[in-house]
Amino acid sequence: MPFVEKLLEYKSVSFVGMEKNAGKTQTLNYVLNRLRSFSDVSLAISSIGIDGEQVDQVTETAKPEITIFKGTKFVTAQALYRQKEITACIESVSRQSTALGRLITARAVSDGKVLLAGPSGTKQLKEYIDRLSHEVDLCLIDGALSRMSFGSPCITDAMILSTGAAVSASLPTMVAKTRFTYELTQLPKYQGDEIDDLKQKENGIFAVSEDEIIDLEIPSLLMIDRYKDRIFEHGRRIFVSGVLNEKFMQFVCTQKQIESVEIIIRDFTKNFASADSIHRFLNRGGRLSVLYPANLIAITANPISPSGYNFNNEQMLEALSQAIPMEIYNIKTL
Repeated sequence: MPFVEKLLEYKSVSFVGMEKNAGKTQTLNYVLNRLRSFSDVSLAISSIGIDGEQVDQVTETAKPEITIFKGTKFVTAQALYRQKEITACIESVSRQSTALGRLITARAVSDGKVLLAGPSGTKQLKEYIDRLSHEVDLCLIDGALSRMSFGSPCITDAMILSTGAAVSASLPTMVAKTRFTYELTQLPKYQGDEIDDLKQKENGIFAVSEDEIIDLEIPSLLMIDRYKDRIFEHGRRIFVSGVLNEKFMQFVCTQKQIESVEIIIRDFTKNFASADSIHRFLNRGGRLSVLYPANLIAITANPISPSGYNFNNEQMLEALSQAIPMEIYNIKTL
């Protein structure tokens, strides 16, 4: 039962797809089915966006439905709760409403299929996970539309990444993109004494000196051309509280003594710079660290694309395994 027992070491796990139809919902169903054998493990499940529908609302391609089992708690929007194919007992209803109505927390009284549409923001999702974690042994969160931010280690304790033919029709390109995402999940934790203070900084770009954290008063990294003289005015250690973008990394890569530069970001999902820029920075001796290191416990790969092209399964798994030093699974063959 590859990697499933590993999940039981954590209170919350997110399922993240590198693209739509990469196989994350199939992976979730695999995990749910295997966890049935652990009769003493209680589960809760929710989603970002709509998951569990038969036809993808964006691509109009068939999607795997989500099957849950008796005793599982689930969170979904009011409009979708009515479409469930199970018997369930409502435990609570949120005060806040979403586009699909209020969020309902319920417990399955029978086995069956559900549509999931949980909290749409990271803060609200974290609140639900924290509450459910006191009620069940494990919370499973299904992502949507490649929204990698919901795999953030700020939200869940661990994550499972799904990749495959949906990422690219080119096997080498798919492998390279997956390898880069893997590398980001391995970014080291920032070791400075200021880490707790930095976690409280919500907006801005900051210089981290030995004595203080200095707000550089730069409205956005998109405006780096206007404020580039400020970046290293107070030292070579910079904390970017929001998104690390390509323009900023290209600027940093032009600097002399780049080996003395350390860029700190909140977690790996905040990187929006290209693999080329990140590799150039690191290869020249620069350092990139995170406040919240990721915990990637498994990678699954789907050789089938909804666009009609497929990879040879053995070649795909071999190529990924040569590029990434961890086990890669096609859950269809397990």
